[in-house]
Amino acid sequence: MGKLEKLYEHILTRRSDANVPFETLCALLRRFGFDERIKGDHHIFTRDDIEEILNLQPKDGKGKSYQVKQVRDVILKYHLRIGG
Repeated sequence: MGKLEKLYEHILTRRSDANVPFETLCALLRRFGFDERIKGDHHIFTRDDIEEILNLQPKDGKGKSYQVKQVRDVILKYHLRIGG
């Protein structure tokens, strides 16, 4: 199981939202087909068929807890799967 698959499982099982590597979280969203725009330290992720806009910022190399929860909510709402 690769790094992205492990993170996907980690997010869905709701283990420690505070301990998610920021770069891997961004890579996961890109893998799901999100477009990424960067302004300063803000990484803004959008996708045409998803109404939510995810605006993420790193904190000490990790994703912020509430932003990891937002990513999980989008994954669950839109039934996003790592395989496609």
